[in-house]
Parts: sequence; structure tokens; C-alpha cells
Amino acid sequence: MEVVVGRVAKAHGIRGELTVEVRTDSPEERFRSGAVLTSRRRDGSTAELTVAAARPHSGRLLVTFEQIRTREDAEAIRGALLLADTADLPPTEDPDEFYDHELEGLRAELTDGTVVGTIQEVVHAPGAELLSLDREGQTVLVPFAREIVPVVDVAGGRVVLDPPEGLLDG
Repeated sequence: MEVVVGRVAKAHGIRGELTVEVRTDSPEERFRSGAVLTSRRRDGSTAELTVAAARPHSGRLLVTFEQIRTREDAEAIRGALLLADTADLPPTEDPDEFYDHELEGLRAELTDGTVVGTIQEVVHAPGAELLSLDREGQTVLVPFAREIVPVVDVAGGRVVLDPPEGLLDG
């Protein structure tokens, strides 16, 4: 299984360097020299890319891949998602920390056990993380905060919700 660790925002300079929006808590590991990532372009095509170098720049990373040497090559990959294999991810040390892929597909239930839907994805919005919940074909966004999501039971395949009135009404 693969997980998104970044998205190519744009080309930077003339030598194939890319501006990457980071979507991982471990950019130093995911974008270390020699790391191999899969790029998935908007048309669905994929290619393996090997990180040659990476450096911070204005809240993003500037990344050079061995396979991308010109600005034209860099422009061609604009908008691509950068994926890492979940088998390569280190285990989380904090019991309250989870990888997005661990939450996707979990059953969402209320504190009384009533099933209310399935977690589709974790949305990283400015200032907050949200759980995108499929509730009878409708998408409902639930703030991923301890007050509203008091229990995350990955092994049990569920998250427990204690939502304020009206939150799940869509």
C-alpha cells in the first residue's frame, strides 16, 4: 500500500528542481538522498523517482530527483502526487499518533455503538485535521479532536465519535 508524502507544486529554476508541498510528518526521512518515491501524475501514469537532494524553502521543500534534469521535465510532472510504500514507514511511537492510511476505512460509531459511517480520508486543512466520513452516501467532515473523537481503535477497526448536536446532519 502506498501513502501520499508530497505533491509537486511547480518547477523551480532551470535544472529540474521541484517545489514540493510536504504531506508527511517525516520529510527528513521521506525525502532523504537516495529515497525512492512513486510519482502519480494526473493522468494516472506512475514512475519511480530517486531523491538526489532536498532542502527547505518557504514552508515547502525544493527537491531534485535523479530522473528529472531539466525545467521541461520538471514542468511535465507538475501536480503529481509523491507516494511512499507504507511498509517503509517507521512505527509511530506515540499511541495518539496515526498514519492517514491506518484510519481510512475504519468504521465510525457513536459512544453507544451505533454505526454512523466509514472514514474515507483524513483531510489536512489549515489549522485542523478533519475526518471525511461517508455517511449513507453523503460526505460529512468531522474535526479530528479528542473531544469529538475520544477513541481510535485501529486494531478493532473503529473510531468512536461523540459529536456535538447537528454535526453529523450534513
